[in-house]
Amino acid sequence: MKKAFTLFLIYFVFLGLNAQKKDSIKENVKTEVVNIVTTYNPEISDANKIKKNPEIELLRKNQKKKLRYSIFSAPVASTFVPKTGVVKSINLISNERIYDNYVAAGFGNYVTPYFETYLHHTTHYKNEIGFNAKYLASEENIRNSVLNSNFSNLNAGAFYKQNERDYDWKVRLNAARNLYNWYGLPGITFTEPITNAINEEQIYSNLQLIGAYNIKDATIESGELKASYFTDSFKSTEVLLNLNTNLNFPLYAISSNLNDLDLKTSIEFLKGDFENDYSALNAIQYAITTIGLNPQYKIQNNNFILKLGFKLLASIDSENDENNTFILPDLFIQTSIVENYLNIYAGFTGDLRTNTYQNFAAENPFISPTQLIQQTLEKSNLFVGFNGKVSSKVSFNFKGIMKSEDDRPLFLRNASKSNGTNNTLGGNLLNGYEYGNSFSVVYDDVETTSILAELAYDYSKSLSFRVQGIYNEFTLENESESWNLPTTEVTFSAKYSDDKWFAGTNIFHVSERKDALYSGQFPTAISGSETIDAFVDVNLNGGYHFNDKFSTFIKLNNVLNTEYQRFANFDTQGFQILAGLSYQFNF
Repeated sequence: MKKAFTLFLIYFVFLGLNAQKKDSIKENVKTEVVNIVTTYNPEISDANKIKKNPEIELLRKNQKKKLRYSIFSAPVASTFVPKTGVVKSINLISNERIYDNYVAAGFGNYVTPYFETYLHHTTHYKNEIGFNAKYLASEENIRNSVLNSNFSNLNAGAFYKQNERDYDWKVRLNAARNLYNWYGLPGITFTEPITNAINEEQIYSNLQLIGAYNIKDATIESGELKASYFTDSFKSTEVLLNLNTNLNFPLYAISSNLNDLDLKTSIEFLKGDFENDYSALNAIQYAITTIGLNPQYKIQNNNFILKLGFKLLASIDSENDENNTFILPDLFIQTSIVENYLNIYAGFTGDLRTNTYQNFAAENPFISPTQLIQQTLEKSNLFVGFNGKVSSKVSFNFKGIMKSEDDRPLFLRNASKSNGTNNTLGGNLLNGYEYGNSFSVVYDDVETTSILAELAYDYSKSLSFRVQGIYNEFTLENESESWNLPTTEVTFSAKYSDDKWFAGTNIFHVSERKDALYSGQFPTAISGSETIDAFVDVNLNGGYHFNDKFSTFIKLNNVLNTEYQRFANFDTQGFQILAGLSYQFNF
């Protein structure tokens, strides 16, 4: 027992000493912080949100422009030659289907066949292709016409257009063949053998190629190239090339308040020849190159429009070794006197126009293939006018014009080389245009003062009326008369249409004109003037829609059967009627 107690005491003392040692070691241990690094997985709530919306500054070309509307009525040139074809300007009802293609055909008195078509196709909204053709003829002679007075007009064309994201381009080919006759013999008694020997036929042919493009948001906005070849039965030829471009220069880099500057450029080349002049002594050749620059700066604010510009033109006549340079104004201003009802506008412009054989033949197909071709300088064209509306249905335009032109062309009848019993001169057989039945162009410096009035009344969507009148006063430098220029021209038109019926009328009034009288055979001097009577030409048209595809139409021209002359000795057809059918469709 004592032995066991002695062992227990020894073990207890050992434990106490060992515990004191551990306490001493613990007092020497230092405390440290341990950083544990691990992957961070953020949550949406931990994100710092942008409290301010970003401001994006757009380029000036991409900024939205405020649309502004203003009333500006431009005069439409009147013509008293009735146009044929189906009435196309019809107000469409809300549920009417629009077709891309149509075919129309008809027939009339004076043995007048008529055909017209337009075909159009679009593929995937990126390209378009189209074709058009029109034929109109009259095989029966005009009353009291000794020579053949029939005519025929054939026009055809095709185009292709490609639409891309930032640009589009188009190419078009046109062709025409027009037949006319010099049937307007003067007041000379021609024997039957002479009239039977006259070859009065003339055929004009034209081939034209046009290429055009438009580019979005580019300095060169658009351009067009035209190439035309024109000829006739007498081996006359004319080539016309035109290159026009429209450029846009942003000026916001200078100031944010400045508008863009537009620049129009043009290069024109005209070359042609005639086998001989009217005296049959010399051939005629002409070659004219014209270069033009036309910068324009426009300011438009509410009812105020201001256009500032000028035209820099250079003309190079290589046949006559003559070069000229012109600086002409191009100014226009318009502002509102009574907002939405009355505007006043004014302008001061000028231009250099290149006359062509093709344009002369289109205006007067009875000219001779012996023309002197030169340019017309419009030194100044000052105009002031008022336009606006009386109500939502009645609008008007009144305009006063003062124009000064150098070398304005005038049509003047040629003197006859035959006295009625001969068809040769100097041993040469006379051409069909040398019997006093053709016209030449003479040039003179002309001052013109004009007053233009236009009035439009839209009674409803179905019925509308238009009237236009112009009065001219001419002052010429050299010529004794303003040959074949009317003093007064008035045009009245009305249109009616509903879902089934359509009708219209065109009434033309042209005042007296003057042409020359000659004292004898060519060559001779002008002995006086002949008055060509004024006339009124009433034309009616109408038709009925069987459905949205088939229609019938009728045209009545010269309803009053008026015996008037387009030019001296050239009578027109009397009462004319043309009727037919039209069909429109989609492929």
